[in-house]
Amino acid sequence: MPKLSVIVPCHNVQEFAEDTLRSLADNAGPATEFILVDDCSTDATPKILDRWEHRLPRARVIRHEVNKGIAHSRNSGIEAADGDYLTFLDGDDWYSPGYLEALVTVIEELDCDFVRTDHVQSTGTRRVVRRAPAPVRDTVLRPRDVIAPPQAETMVDYPFVWAGIYRRGLFDDGAMRFAVDLRTAEDRLWTWRLHLRAESFAVTGLLGVFYRRGVTTSLTQIRDARQLDFIPAHDALLADLAADPEGDRFLPKAVRTYCALLAFHLSNRRRYHAPVARRLKKMVTTALRGMPQDVLETTLAGMDHERADLLRRFHTVRKAA
Repeated sequence: MPKLSVIVPCHNVQEFAEDTLRSLADNAGPATEFILVDDCSTDATPKILDRWEHRLPRARVIRHEVNKGIAHSRNSGIEAADGDYLTFLDGDDWYSPGYLEALVTVIEELDCDFVRTDHVQSTGTRRVVRRAPAPVRDTVLRPRDVIAPPQAETMVDYPFVWAGIYRRGLFDDGAMRFAVDLRTAEDRLWTWRLHLRAESFAVTGLLGVFYRRGVTTSLTQIRDARQLDFIPAHDALLADLAADPEGDRFLPKAVRTYCALLAFHLSNRRRYHAPVARRLKKMVTTALRGMPQDVLETTLAGMDHERADLLRRFHTVRKAA
C-alpha cells in the first residue's frame, strides 16, 4: 500500500503538463502513487499523460468521457486513492524535488489530521512566496480555533487545497468530497468544511509547491457566469453553520467573507458580459436576504463605507421589494 496518493486533475494543459509531470518524477518514490485524472481534454494532454503513465512509478490515468470539472476530477482521484495520506496538484503547477517526501515527514512527526504549507506563486518569471495565515507554525491546533476573528485573514481564507497534505481518514464514508455543483469556489467551501470536520492540524513553512498564475485557461481567469458560483458556495456554508452546534460562533466570519466577495464582484461587474452582470445583481439581493439579518447588520457596520454603502443599496432594494 502506498503511503501518499497525489491527485492531479488535468484539462487541456498541454503547454504545462510536461513540466508538471517531470516534477512528479522528481518526487517519485516506492511509497508514492500518482493519480492523473484527464477531464476529457481536447488537446494533446491525453497523449502526454499516456507517455508519463509508463515513465512514472505507481502512476494511473483516470479518464472522464465528458468534461466534468475540477471538483469531479478531484473526487475521482479521492475514490481511486490507496494512500494513507492524500494531496492534490493542479495540472499546470509543479513541485520542487524532494518536496513530497518532506511533506509526509512533517505530517508524521506532527501526527495530526492535516498540514497546510506555504507556496510559491509564479507569474511568468516572477516568484512570490505566499504564506499561510496561521497564528503559529509547527504546532498542532484545533482547526475550529483558527476560523475567526471575522475582520482578519485566517486559514479559511487560504483555499489552496494543493498546499497541504491530508490524513486518509478525513475522506472515509464519503466525507470531504468537493461539491460537484460548483464550477468555481469549490475550494473555498471545501476548506471551511475541512476546518469544521477535522480535529487537528498544523501549518509549516515548507516550500516546494509552485502555483502558476495568469494562465488563460485557468478558471481564475474566466469572466462568465461560472465566477458567480462563490454565491451558492457561501449559501451552502451558511446552511452548514445553521446545522452546526457551534455555528453561531463562526457566522460573523462567514458573513463577513461573503459580504467582502459580494462587494468585490459588484465593484468589478463591468468586466462581465451584460447578462452575467444583471444576474450578479439579482443574486446579490437574494444572498443578502438569506443571511442572518442581525449578523449582516453588524458586519456592514464594521466594513468600510464604500463597500458597506454598495451592499446596503442592494439590501434596501430587497427590503423595499
